[in-house]
Amino acid sequence: MEAISEWLVNCIEGVGYIGIFVAMFLGNVLVPIPVELIMIPAGYLVQQGNMNLFVLLSFAIAGDVCGSLFSYYIAFHFGRFVILKYAKYLFFNQERMEKLEHFFASHGEISIITGRLTPGLRHFMAFPAGLSHMNAKRFAVYTGVGGGIWMGVLIFVGHIIGGNKALIRHYLPYLSGAAFMLVFLMILFYIMHHNKKKKLS
Repeated sequence: MEAISEWLVNCIEGVGYIGIFVAMFLGNVLVPIPVELIMIPAGYLVQQGNMNLFVLLSFAIAGDVCGSLFSYYIAFHFGRFVILKYAKYLFFNQERMEKLEHFFASHGEISIITGRLTPGLRHFMAFPAGLSHMNAKRFAVYTGVGGGIWMGVLIFVGHIIGGNKALIRHYLPYLSGAAFMLVFLMILFYIMHHNKKKKLS
């Protein structure tokens, strides 16, 4: 595990900020690159003084938003059929699309933020947003907020781990659990707020 972690750190340091932008972009264009594999080693590099935190976050969020907008516009202009026709080669099928659409329909636009924090959903949230013709500016903002929160947490973990890269395997399950809890709290807040508005109207 330590050898793999060291290899990841060296890769991230080698590709630099532009490489991180490209990886985050591709991670939202049906190439589901786990963001954990990028941001935790990057956080370690921040701790070592080899990367700047604000520059790193700027490039990562920009790549995340640009890649998501690319997928959003594919869904917006070409529709469900085209997505399923080509995405099936990357294990994105009818069943997953239906789950995404149900998730988006149930929770509305706030699902963009919560979906970006949910493993298995974060790479594909652009599709239901595009298919429903959600406002592009709001989509970009929600994507940036959701993605930025998750990436910031991962960078923090990499920073805390510091020189002990083997701890990544130990802490990552707890991190995923914390993300699910955050998603639950955000959905609960949204439901309470929505119900309150309905009572007042």
